[in-house]
Amino acid sequence: MNLKEIREIISLMNENDITEVELEREGTKIKLRKGSFDGYEPIIRPHIEYRSEPSSGSKVLSEEPKEKNSHCNEISSPMVGTFYRAPSPESPNFVDVGQIVEVGQVVCIVEAMKLMNEIKSEIKGKIVEIPVDNAQPVEFGQALFVVEPV
Repeated sequence: MNLKEIREIISLMNENDITEVELEREGTKIKLRKGSFDGYEPIIRPHIEYRSEPSSGSKVLSEEPKEKNSHCNEISSPMVGTFYRAPSPESPNFVDVGQIVEVGQVVCIVEAMKLMNEIKSEIKGKIVEIPVDNAQPVEFGQALFVVEPV
């Protein structure tokens, strides 16, 4: 199966509103899945802080969340890709620190394999931190926004 065939399958999926396809040909297996992120819960992780011990100089993992963000949630990346704060370089950011976001509001784009994936907020709240710089690579589950519930 070559790239042209895969692109044709993706086009057919988009044209016919198909959300999942699984094919196997000549020992090659491919599974394509698309759809919105509705129904997915945001990944909520406590903040982990590393501290140096003055006597030993080794790093110690603190399991205590940071005080200012202990009641905050994170909007995490659902995929590996490149993080963009705006739809284009000339456009304003989707959201900024201090802004209130609603459930379902687009907060950023993660580009993966030349596809622009809109990331929507799964929680209502105030953006208190954006730990990722624009146009930087992100990992699956990495915090993109820290949100204080309102």
